Amino acid sequence: MSLMFGKARSCNFSAIPEGGQPEVNVVILGVKGSGKSALTVKFLTKRFISEYDPNLEDTYSSEDMVDQQPVVVKVMDTADQDGPVNCERYLSWASAFLVVYSIDNRRSFEGCQQYLEAVTVHTKALQPKTPIILLGNKLDMERYRQVSKSDGSALATRFGCLFFEVSACLDFLSVQRVFHEAVREARQLGSKRSSPLRPLYISEDNKPLFSLATVPPFTTPCYKELPVPATAKLVTVKSSRAQSKRRAPTLTLLKGFKIF
Repeated sequence: MSLMFGKARSCNFSAIPEGGQPEVNVVILGVKGSGKSALTVKFLTKRFISEYDPNLEDTYSSEDMVDQQPVVVKVMDTADQDGPVNCERYLSWASAFLVVYSIDNRRSFEGCQQYLEAVTVHTKALQPKTPIILLGNKLDMERYRQVSKSDGSALATRFGCLFFEVSACLDFLSVQRVFHEAVREARQLGSKRSSPLRPLYISEDNKPLFSLATVPPFTTPCYKELPVPATAKLVTVKSSRAQSKRRAPTLTLLKGFKIF
């Protein structure tokens, strides 16, 4: 499995794990200070964090409901030290990318262009390409804006990706919408690509069904390996957010934050 990691493959989405729910791997990219960690924790807990270690790269897993369908959302909050230099660890793992900049920091906007270029080069050979969302953060800092909305929209158009502006500090629903849109895009991608072992079908009662009739003989499985952060402590946190009427989710966090 490790030999396949970091190489371009035709399978980027949602083999069905043993638990029976499809998975979406979302990678958060951007320069330091753009608010990647705050966005991640806002989505997972509805809370805003003010203190965290920007040098820790953490991965999170949460059960969620998107369009009345269950999904396990795995979020990698990256911590590149020198931009998209050693990015093989997440390029092939990702089902979708969120590239983040801060609207009050022009440098972060310029930095996110490097990430868009790196991701585009990687996904160039994939048909269809892994979805990318360009995200302008810190909308609450509007009066200090250095990057206009039209600049963000133009950049998104240039790279053929979706574009949103949000505030991790203020608005949970807008942040949730972006992550859910990433899940939707990944689902659409999964329906267009053929998975060699376990194509995904969702029935009306949300129970996954399997069809192996179309699997060609001697096909090599496409494995998705969860990258291991360099420094992390496993913590389990109960979320008060009810994403399902049946139960509240349990978030598996890799420690990098102080959550209040």
